Amino acid sequence: VEKVARSPMMDDPVFRRFFGEERQFGAPRERVSQSLGSGVIVDPQGFVVTNNHVIEGATEITVSLPDRREYEAVLVAADKRTDLAILRIDTRGELLPHIEYADSDALEVGDIVLAIGNPFGVGQTVTQGIVSAVGRTDVGGLDTQSFIQTDAAINPGNSGGALVTLDGRLAGINTAIFSRSGGSLGIGFAIPSNLVAATAATAAGGKGIVRPWLGAAGQPVTAEIAASLGLPRPAGILVSNIYPGGPAARAGLRTGDLILRVDGREVADPRSLKYRIFTRKLGETATLDVLRQGTPVSPSLRVKMR
Repeated sequence: VEKVARSPMMDDPVFRRFFGEERQFGAPRERVSQSLGSGVIVDPQGFVVTNNHVIEGATEITVSLPDRREYEAVLVAADKRTDLAILRIDTRGELLPHIEYADSDALEVGDIVLAIGNPFGVGQTVTQGIVSAVGRTDVGGLDTQSFIQTDAAINPGNSGGALVTLDGRLAGINTAIFSRSGGSLGIGFAIPSNLVAATAATAAGGKGIVRPWLGAAGQPVTAEIAASLGLPRPAGILVSNIYPGGPAARAGLRTGDLILRVDGREVADPRSLKYRIFTRKLGETATLDVLRQGTPVSPSLRVKMR
């Protein structure tokens, strides 16, 4: 609910005659503020994934299904750092149709995808495009992302909706657009399904959203650093700090190590490194490809929470 100040025009008796009188002169009116967004049912028990910015600050959340049924939703967990929120609706034992996760790491530039949502509140809408890029990390100021970029039309109201592969699996959650006009310019971004799945799994466990951590800090390798290390091209993350007792320290990482890959996937900056750790489940082991003073080593890092 937001308060709206009383207009000074209400002091004019002619204006009041034609447009009505307020019952309580001088008192501000209250107005219910509503916002629309999209969501995705990822579990038949009624778990729904959407963006945090869609539900942030809401006092009531209503989920409307395509068959026009409506449910009051309970916020299970929300996380600003990933811009994800997990809701649950009470289906009274009814199992809902839900979408299965795709492996977002398997997406390639040029793959055809569909964006599903409720743009501008007009109703469920599907648009088609391709994957324009993967691994975008400099979008929206979020420090734990590796976005999928697509040219499928994404507009206000699409936030929280599904980015779907042609075999009907969830590739990502539509979350942002690049636009000077507020409408789609063919540059949209989605949170990869692997991060969505990991986030939803921890939230469904009843412990909120639990983020694993690396226990180390580093910087991208520039052309100058690459030349000083004798590398043919800039690659990886140069470790600059190790936190005592953290997962990186336990794995034997050292300051000056160059992390090139996590589980065979290249990392180019600290955000992509965080993303790779965040998509692992607590207790799992991640294998790092590290260059230490010119010698390749492969330490195993056990993923744990901070």
